[in-house]
Amino acid sequence: MVNDEHRRVLDPEQDAAALKALTHPLRIRLLGLLRQDGPATASELAVRTGESSASTSYHLRVLAKHSFVTEAEHRDGRERRWRAAHSVTSWSNKAMAASPGSRAWISLSRRAQIEHLEASLARHEADIAEGRLGPEWVEPSGISDLGPRLTPESLTELREAVDRKLEELTARDAADPRAVQVVLLTAGLPLAPRDPATEAHPSCPAATDDTETVS
Repeated sequence: MVNDEHRRVLDPEQDAAALKALTHPLRIRLLGLLRQDGPATASELAVRTGESSASTSYHLRVLAKHSFVTEAEHRDGRERRWRAAHSVTSWSNKAMAASPGSRAWISLSRRAQIEHLEASLARHEADIAEGRLGPEWVEPSGISDLGPRLTPESLTELREAVDRKLEELTARDAADPRAVQVVLLTAGLPLAPRDPATEAHPSCPAATDDTETVS
């Protein structure tokens, strides 16, 4: 895969320093905010994160050094504005599995995504309750925790199909004024079989998909 304006593909060998830069939780959060809410200054991001502007400014410069963020168009000449250089960061799981450091980074990244989902759920519920989103968004929104049995090939096919469909719909809705940002977090985490008689493990919720209407 080739890097472009949409996607930054990380290589564990060539991008070791960039991966290390993203291990800081505030940098992950700053990059996420710029991707989600658009360009901002260090001072604006300091207010959103509860950090000092000196801290956010420093971490933004680190992100810029490794080409995760870049300068945006300035509203005035008083303070530098930043924007995300790419909307997606991706990598090869197989390549990342080659070293303990890159495996640890994947784990950190995935947990940051879960935290983002929790924050997005709270924001979504508040936006619905306080009228910032109209009632037309109530039915299509939702979270699924299904547990299908799939082969490695089928899981790969499913993820690729979701990616293709998302690209198609995003392009279709690009000029539609009704379109809003949607947090879409997908997971495909195979689980090895366990013997319930001998192994204790965390309880699991019943499989649900609250985007389906039951009649």
